[in-house]
Amino acid sequence: MRYAYALTGALLLGGATATIALQPTSAQTAQNDPSQIATVVPRVGAPSSFADLVAKLQPAVVNISTKQKITVQQPQNPLAELFGQQFGGQGGGTPRTQEAQSLGSGFLISADGYVVTNNHVIAPGAKGATIESITVTLQDRKEYTAKMIGRDPESDLALLKITAPGPLPFVHFGDSTRARVGDWVVAIGQPFGLGGTVTAGIVSAVHRVTGQGGAYDRFIQTDASINQGNSGGPMFNLQGDVIGINSQIFSQSGGNIGIGFAIPAEEARPVINTLMKGGKIQRGYLGVTLGGGITDDAAAALGIPKNQGELISGVTAGGPAGKAGVRAGDVVTRVNGQAVTPDQTLSYLVSNVTPGQTARLDILRNGKPTTATVTVAARPSQEQLAALVGGDDQGFGSDDSDGDSGTVSPASSNSLGLTVQPLTPAIARAVGVGADVQGLVIAAVDPSSDAGSKLKRGDVVSQVNGAPVRTQADMNQAVAAAKAQNRPSVLLLVNRGRGPAAFIPVKIKG
Repeated sequence: MRYAYALTGALLLGGATATIALQPTSAQTAQNDPSQIATVVPRVGAPSSFADLVAKLQPAVVNISTKQKITVQQPQNPLAELFGQQFGGQGGGTPRTQEAQSLGSGFLISADGYVVTNNHVIAPGAKGATIESITVTLQDRKEYTAKMIGRDPESDLALLKITAPGPLPFVHFGDSTRARVGDWVVAIGQPFGLGGTVTAGIVSAVHRVTGQGGAYDRFIQTDASINQGNSGGPMFNLQGDVIGINSQIFSQSGGNIGIGFAIPAEEARPVINTLMKGGKIQRGYLGVTLGGGITDDAAAALGIPKNQGELISGVTAGGPAGKAGVRAGDVVTRVNGQAVTPDQTLSYLVSNVTPGQTARLDILRNGKPTTATVTVAARPSQEQLAALVGGDDQGFGSDDSDGDSGTVSPASSNSLGLTVQPLTPAIARAVGVGADVQGLVIAAVDPSSDAGSKLKRGDVVSQVNGAPVRTQADMNQAVAAAKAQNRPSVLLLVNRGRGPAAFIPVKIKG
């Protein structure tokens, strides 16, 4: 999956972006108000041309660019290690500040200048980057410096505000629940920084789950051409309603191949309304790690129908689910009566339960039905979740469904930079290793360690220096033995998916 926005970089030269005041316009109603659209588009079927529709809608679509500062470490002087202070001291280059720009799209939703876009369009584009300014450019090429009103990384939405001496052209959200596969749609945006580009296509799928997890992994898929820079732009139906916000593309090259994704208006509208009011976005949290949907193999093993329910591979100690008696190995089939399916995941259902409310979970446990009533908590922040797994963005096996990025208090092997936990049958199915594999599954890897460039979450470590490891204590003992023999590294036997096991040397930290 790729975000559909562009990022460019250059040496920082200084200076400021000029802001040009927008002159008053005559817009008093939304550009996509039915009274404006009815005269230009037939109600049934596709028009012979989209030109009249686009002429009404395009003034409300804007270009969004950011100026960012990034500190980059200069390459090490290759002569420094040989000649020490004579050639560059310690060998490290002097940090250099660079300037970068991101390009994306957005659209006005009010005459007084509120602008909707994707969060990733206005977020730092690299580690250590900071946003210096956000500029909104209208169709007439007049520019504004925008104020950040609010942002929500999880839904990938952001709300900006520009100020102009007069009403601005704007559009409003429509009802995306009425979108049907095969409906015509029109996308307007700024791909590759090109102003005011219009593409058309159809709705390819609704309720598309991409596997990223969370409350908002539910998109409208379209074959309308969406490319880098289209992010944040609107997707219109033929009534001129905004039914989606173009967000991502599926592409191996970075260019359009006819598979684009838009955040449905039904998901975006409440988030934007909350941000506009200065409110805080809250989501439900169970405190579980998911092992995935019920595949053919899992269904056969459990003796249950496939594609109905999701496996719980871990339960956080003291979390809402744990307090309610939910166990690892449970299969949750319904949440408050709503079926858990590939199109309506447990992740989606739980995250959209209001914190403080109860959720009735229908569960299959050892093939027998049971229920659990969970008082849903508020989802912790991303920083808190990262801390649960030693700095990784989410725990092994989690699809970020309800905010728990870890499982039952996994311990960290600081000497190797690995966070591991015993392999269970549920986790084995989730990571795709054979049922005969035994060992420790990697839940997180410290990117600063040697293991960070060799191993990844989901790998299974079966041996350390020839000694079988089944517990954290086994691994600690094997690493301690290597240290006692003054060995700088240990040799791990690693299973990755269904491929053959491989021996991988990993340096011991410290």
